[in-house]
Amino acid sequence: MERLTYAVCTKNMHMQIIAGKKRRSKVKKVYLVTLCTCLVVIAFVSASVYFLRDEEKEITVGFVYVGDASTAYTSNFIDAQEAIQTKYRDQVKVIALNNVAEGTESEYLQQLVYAGCDLIFTTSYNYGTVTKEFAEKYPGIEFCMATCANANEEPLLKNYHTFMGKIYQGRYTAGVAAGMKMKELIKEGVITRQQAKIGYVAAYPYAEVISGYTAFLLGVRSVVPEAVMTVRYTNKWNDYRTEKKYAKDLIDEGCVIISQHSDTAGPATACEETAAGTPVYLVSYNQSMEDVAPTTYLTGCKINWEPYMMGAVDAVLNDRVIEKSIKGTVNGNDIGAGFEEDWVQMLELNEITAADGTAEKMQEVIRQFEQGKLDVFRGDYVGADPDDPDDTYDLNQGYTENEFASAPSFHYVLKDVIRIEE
Repeated sequence: MERLTYAVCTKNMHMQIIAGKKRRSKVKKVYLVTLCTCLVVIAFVSASVYFLRDEEKEITVGFVYVGDASTAYTSNFIDAQEAIQTKYRDQVKVIALNNVAEGTESEYLQQLVYAGCDLIFTTSYNYGTVTKEFAEKYPGIEFCMATCANANEEPLLKNYHTFMGKIYQGRYTAGVAAGMKMKELIKEGVITRQQAKIGYVAAYPYAEVISGYTAFLLGVRSVVPEAVMTVRYTNKWNDYRTEKKYAKDLIDEGCVIISQHSDTAGPATACEETAAGTPVYLVSYNQSMEDVAPTTYLTGCKINWEPYMMGAVDAVLNDRVIEKSIKGTVNGNDIGAGFEEDWVQMLELNEITAADGTAEKMQEVIRQFEQGKLDVFRGDYVGADPDDPDDTYDLNQGYTENEFASAPSFHYVLKDVIRIEE
């Protein structure tokens, strides 16, 4: 009897223990479910607050322009600025300063600092030194400098950035279009191969300019190997009268293709005003000149600044690192990209003046760039640094443009095929 009672008691105790374990297990499950639910709710609320904060955050963005909307170069930046304003509306207050002469940028940058800018874009090469000095002085403001290459030089600053499109790709492609036209003129007997001359109106003998006109010439020579180029420097970015005069002089010397690295419609006007029967065609930069030169304009190329500038604004709004927020080739605090990220674009092709097959050929070249299959700065050429003639470079070994920075670095004038005219 005692054994039976003990057995029953033991059995009941065991059942109670099991029941207790089950109850505790249920409690644990309920607790875990409740805890997980709370964590999900907390995460959701936190995310909602975070995104709400970003949507409500407002910043002030400053722009320093060397020109205004009437100049092709600055007009492209203004397009990006307006796209930012359209997208972000009241979230982004914009302060734009136009026609800031190089050498006077310091006082205008100070104005933007005092105005409470969170992000400042400076857009002309010679602003670079002063812009970086301001970045060092005001570490709480992000400074983004277009076309310069000093972001990765000492002192290294987290808030100073440089950016530029790989414009040599557009220059080369435009050169191919010009070469197609030259080839047509030769085939029709309008000019001989020995008359395949290009005139180039350039602002300054900087690497950016030299790289651009070299890529353009090499694009032409990929179609017409006999083509040569004469370059004239205006020593100003924006000088309509001088640009027009130099273009006219080059036309009078027999140049049948005119192109430019300058900011006005002067060269386009010179081409369009040329006497009837004189073969001359224009390749523009930054802005189509079809309305100015409808019978002589061919095509052109430009940098699309919107991907970078929009990305930088978005990064500042969301407290992210700029270089981690934008697609492109990153070198430290510098970013560049080409056709593959839509940083470089071709301007419309004038079907009236372009040679047959030009559009298809240009698309083929662009695809090669997008796939990384076109090596522009290579060939049987030797170039010399205009500031140091003893510094030469043999292009048989190839030169990788934009390898270390978004700003162009090729600065050698090719012997025998490029002539600098004083």
